[in-house]
Amino acid sequence: MVQSPSKALTLQEFLELPETKPASEYINGEIIQKPMPQGQHSTIQGELIIAINAITKPSKVARAFPELRCTFAGRSIVPDVAVFLWNRIPRNENGGIANLFALAPDWMIEILSPDQSQTKVTAKLLHSLKHETQLGWLIDPAEQAVLVYFPDKPPELFDKPEQALPVPSFASELQLTVGTLFGWLLE
Repeated sequence: MVQSPSKALTLQEFLELPETKPASEYINGEIIQKPMPQGQHSTIQGELIIAINAITKPSKVARAFPELRCTFAGRSIVPDVAVFLWNRIPRNENGGIANLFALAPDWMIEILSPDQSQTKVTAKLLHSLKHETQLGWLIDPAEQAVLVYFPDKPPELFDKPEQALPVPSFASELQLTVGTLFGWLLE
């Protein structure tokens, strides 16, 4: 849902507003509220975070975060899954994870909801790829397909159960096929 305030807000003014549930994003001067996640979305999101963190977190290579606000390059977005290399995770004075992430994720994953605009989600992925994101996934549960976006070549469609999904080099141990990803919806 796009909200048009009576006067255009700056990014800083947007960040000072109370958080909404579900989260709102600031893109090109517009406030866009994300749709409420439903069963398929939540299932895939939860399983992906577990799978990614099982591979990357023990060795402190990277960490996957659900619904994390990332503010960079004039936008404030909330990817369904944001994966950050360990050494890029913002930290506070005591070494703990900071609240504010003023950078693009290294790997960004979006899961399309039934009433969500694929164009707007794709635009978020493309914007992130211009600002240090190494790889983007757009998962479409209705089509049982994944569009994979790269910073330096055209996107690729993965829609056959046996196809292995590309992952960033830092997560190369993660072996995930299209069939496994959408198989989580049958468990």
